[in-house]
Amino acid sequence: MTDSSPTLPFDLIAAQKHLAACDERLKSLIDELIPFEIDIAEAQSPYEALLQSIAYQSISGKAAATIFARVKALAANGKIPTPQEMLRLRKPALRKAGLSGAKILAMKDLAQKTIAGVVPTLEQAKEMSDEELVERLVSVRGIGAWTVEMFLIFRLGRPDVLPIHDLGVKKGWSVAYNKKHMPRPADLLAFGERWRPYRTVASWYLWRAFERAGYAATNKIRPAKLKRKHRNLKPSRTKRRK
Repeated sequence: MTDSSPTLPFDLIAAQKHLAACDERLKSLIDELIPFEIDIAEAQSPYEALLQSIAYQSISGKAAATIFARVKALAANGKIPTPQEMLRLRKPALRKAGLSGAKILAMKDLAQKTIAGVVPTLEQAKEMSDEELVERLVSVRGIGAWTVEMFLIFRLGRPDVLPIHDLGVKKGWSVAYNKKHMPRPADLLAFGERWRPYRTVASWYLWRAFERAGYAATNKIRPAKLKRKHRNLKPSRTKRRK
C-alpha cells in the first residue's frame, strides 16, 4: 500500500485498507499493481474539461489533440476559448478547425449554459455533490454520464464514483474475478456496493487489471449475459373453418 497523495481530497491509505478488507481480489490487485495515482493538481474548470471532452469524442486521441489545438488557436490568448469567445466564434471557423456540426452545437450549448450558471465554476463544483454535478452537466448537449464521471474522478478526485458503463472497468472486473463475460451495468452497480465509499479507487484498479491483461486476452471476454425473460405464452388456437 502507498502513502496518501497530498493532491487527493480523501485518505488513500484508508481507502486501500477498506477495499483490501472487503474484497480479496481487490487486495491482490492493490498488492500487485502500480500504486494508485491521479493528478488533480492542475484541475480544469467544468467548462474547460467538458469542452476538451467534446473535442475528443469518437475520434483518435492524436486527431483530437490536433483539432483541439486549432480550436485553442482561435482564442485571443491561444488558450481554451472562454464561453463568451466560443459563442462569438463563427461556425465556418470551427468547421475549418476540424469540428463536426454536432460538436460545434455541443460546445456552444456548453458555453451558453456556463454563462447562465448551469455549468458551475471549479470552486462551485468542489462544493457540490456528485449527484448534483451529474444532473447539471448532463443537461449540456452531447455530454453523458460517462463524461461527467471522468470529470469527477480525474479532475475533482471524488472517491466514490463507479463508471458502470465503462468498457475498461467492466473488462477489468471480468479479469479480476476470472469471468468469461462482462457484467451488466446494473449487476456491476450492485456488486460495487461493497466498495463504498471508495468505488473510484476500486475502478482505478480494475482499469489497471484490464491494461495488465492486454487487449488480446480481454478481446475473448464476451458481452454481458442477457437476462432471460420468462413469458407465460399459451399456444394460439386456430379455429377450423366449417
